[in-house]
Amino acid sequence: MLYPRPLAMLIDSFMKLPGIGEKTATRLAFYVVEMQDEDVNQFAKSLLSAKRDLTFCAICGDLTEESPCSICTDSSREQTTILVVEEAKDIVAMENMREYHGLYHVLHGTISPMDGTGPEDINATSLIQRLQNSKIEEVIIGTNATVEGEATAMFLARLIKPSGIKVTRLAHGLSVGSNLEYADEITLLKAVEGRREI
Repeated sequence: MLYPRPLAMLIDSFMKLPGIGEKTATRLAFYVVEMQDEDVNQFAKSLLSAKRDLTFCAICGDLTEESPCSICTDSSREQTTILVVEEAKDIVAMENMREYHGLYHVLHGTISPMDGTGPEDINATSLIQRLQNSKIEEVIIGTNATVEGEATAMFLARLIKPSGIKVTRLAHGLSVGSNLEYADEITLLKAVEGRREI
């Protein structure tokens, strides 16, 4: 069916989001059209603000309004441990657990030759530089339990181990193929407690 051009453009915009197919995009577009003008304006402002006002922390790579982020500048956090995660959203999952009190480092992806992503395409260089200029004793690799996550973990372990820093990997409770953002707090706690050296 041919939709009016503004509606078709809105549907196309929604379809650019991950996991949104044509049917869902169409449903969302019709919902937006039926929203109150004030709500649509607030939605648009939120989109613009998120894009314009967020930046990546110069230290850890997390999404933040100010760089360095509040976690990196919090002196009460454990300064000898860094948990390396794939995406900024993984930090939220770990922080909701309220049991991990160390620092973080966000890779912004994984090594995936099939997708054309190599070691130079992830935020690994800044991690190595960070480790050289700090008192870090342990790096916990918290990449997802996928083929790409495992490949990235092994790459990082080989890179870090010669420095004498202990390298561990999240274990127990995270099933193969799962993502940190979807795991509950108990599963994440067991994964942190059961981490192993690699």
